[in-house]
Amino acid sequence: MDLSLSTRTVGDRTVVEVGGEIDVYTAPKLREQLVELVNDGSFHLVVDMEGVDFLDSTGLGVLVGGLKRVRAHEGSLRLVCNQERILKIFRTTGLTKVFPIHTSVEEAVSATD
Repeated sequence: MDLSLSTRTVGDRTVVEVGGEIDVYTAPKLREQLVELVNDGSFHLVVDMEGVDFLDSTGLGVLVGGLKRVRAHEGSLRLVCNQERILKIFRTTGLTKVFPIHTSVEEAVSATD
């Protein structure tokens, strides 16, 4: 399965909608998108993972790299996910302590750090 990406602006946040599988083959596409957004001045990102079917360690690495990149500009990266199989990966790796994870884009956009 391939990876689909689309972006939109909601308030002062850039929402990246991700669909499909984030794995060793598709993760570079997500990395390029995040790097491009930060290079273009988008430092407050929301990654909507509701359409993600699979996430591996390479995908986690891309998300962590994106977080480091936005934090270097005093930014933020929030995740939207309520799929138990994906949330379990974040809990198992301890990344729930690193990423704010929300149940909807609206919740993520309106949350304050």
